[in-house]
Amino acid sequence: MAHAASHDHHHAHGHPISADADRRLLIAVLGLILAFMVAEVVVGLLASSLALLTDAAHMLTDAAAIALALVALRIAARPPGGAMTYGYGRVEALSGMANGVALALLGAWFVVEGILRLFDPPEVAGGLVLAVALVGIAVNLLAARLLARANRRSLNIEGAFQHILTDLYAFIATALAGAAVLAFGFDRADAIAALIVAALMLRAAHGLVIAAGHVVLEGAPAGFDPSEIGHALAAAPDVDEVHDLHVWELAHGFPALSAHVMVRPGVDCHAKRRELDALLRERFSIRHTTLQVDHAPAPPGLLTIEPRDAPGERA
Repeated sequence: MAHAASHDHHHAHGHPISADADRRLLIAVLGLILAFMVAEVVVGLLASSLALLTDAAHMLTDAAAIALALVALRIAARPPGGAMTYGYGRVEALSGMANGVALALLGAWFVVEGILRLFDPPEVAGGLVLAVALVGIAVNLLAARLLARANRRSLNIEGAFQHILTDLYAFIATALAGAAVLAFGFDRADAIAALIVAALMLRAAHGLVIAAGHVVLEGAPAGFDPSEIGHALAAAPDVDEVHDLHVWELAHGFPALSAHVMVRPGVDCHAKRRELDALLRERFSIRHTTLQVDHAPAPPGLLTIEPRDAPGERA
């Protein structure tokens, strides 16, 4: 039985900008976030503002996400070798998972603190809160603009970008809280803003953990329907059957596929494999494929013609 196995391992590592450019952007954003975070902690303590402290904690998780992304970029760049035959691309999923768990724990803690402060609100310096929040909005707009230029197909970079956006929304809520305290003396506005920030933190944590877990558990990438892909392969000319179909991600944004394809007797298995590779690449943007193409057995009950005996060989 003839067969052809495809190992079309194109990892599609081309990005709009280089990994070095991504690294420089991440370092710039990390410095910006750390500098503002330190200033925010100091002002938050002076102003007795839980909202500012929750914002600072969220920025700490942003800094951690960016630091992990920098480490993951370096590790993921290592070539496959030894026991790591797929390379280190899933390091970004593991760092995203760690960042999501940390974010969830901090968010839960600030929910508790925010509820306690609703019942017993401290005196809050509304003017300081408003001023810092306005600066925070500007800082996060600049950070988001920088990260938007990086490769957002990376789970780490996209996670950091989403955290920056969450920070932006959080600072808007904090600015409104500071204005309410300053204008009306409504100290509970600070705790309400903290609860809003905590809710955004928990939402971001949920998305990161789910996305990272999906990669680690080798689920089909978002937007890829294995059933649709299988039907497309089975509908190709001269294909009798497709089984053992698997679709997963080598790393976030790098889909892979393997399948066993049975074709009709007499079909060129190598040519069919190349045709199916092209179909997967053009229709589904899957470039890392492993296809085993075999001839299907001939249907039973067909007339079989045996070769004649050579002259002089008859009994």
